[in-house]
Amino acid sequence: MKIKILCALLLTLLFASCGEYNKILKSRDAELKYTYAKKYFDQKKYGRTVTLLDEILSTYTGSSKEQEILFLMAQAYFYDKDYTTATQYYTRYYNKFPKGDYTELARFNAAYGLYLDSPDARLDQTSTIRGIQEFQNFLEYFPQSEKAPEAQDLMYKLQEKLAYKEYLAARLYFNLGLYMGNNYESCIVTSREALKSYPFSEFSEEFQILIVRSRYELAYYSIEAKKPTRYRELMDEHFNYKNMFPNGKYSKESERYYRQALKALGQEVDQATNEAVQQELSK
Repeated sequence: MKIKILCALLLTLLFASCGEYNKILKSRDAELKYTYAKKYFDQKKYGRTVTLLDEILSTYTGSSKEQEILFLMAQAYFYDKDYTTATQYYTRYYNKFPKGDYTELARFNAAYGLYLDSPDARLDQTSTIRGIQEFQNFLEYFPQSEKAPEAQDLMYKLQEKLAYKEYLAARLYFNLGLYMGNNYESCIVTSREALKSYPFSEFSEEFQILIVRSRYELAYYSIEAKKPTRYRELMDEHFNYKNMFPNGKYSKESERYYRQALKALGQEVDQATNEAVQQELSK
């Protein structure tokens, strides 16, 4: 019986709420709609908020209240997790009111919404790229903002996602090997470009060892006439790896390729030579 009474009360409140909302929708009083839009926002009824604000936005265009309405719409979409639409309204806001009361937060949230909307690295990264651009713009306009450190951290995470996407591509090329073409060369090109674009990425060592591995595979499967040149290229990449990562986790692997290259070129590495190489690498 108590449950039935409670359900009846909830239904009554629901219908009353819907009735109130429908009356506000039908009203021609823009100020009333604005008041209720803020009320619904506070109640986390963001769908009602944006519906009411959208109806009165044109009424207040050019007035001091326009920027409040635009920003509130953006906030409502943001908290409703419609980050794409939220970013559109944040952008619209700060473009129209570059020195508005909410411009700093609008610029940050425009970028943050794209960060939250950034998909898995295997998918299209349009939102990720736009997010990086928005964070860069935020830091340019508000370098002393309290949110600047957070913006830099989030921007770095987005850049890492792009780096990871490149790593997945490079690794795929390597795994494909010589299947239907020279995928090792594609792996080298992709990895090298990624190192240029993301020099401080946590995947930097992965890119460089992929280059070393690809150079070895290319040399190993080459015709005899090309082997000497390609083994020397492998050796160069080995030294690049050692210079970049003196204590790298793939050091032994890279050293093994280097020794195989020396052997293929008819060179021997005695203990003294090996120590000299190690000393040179440690400089």
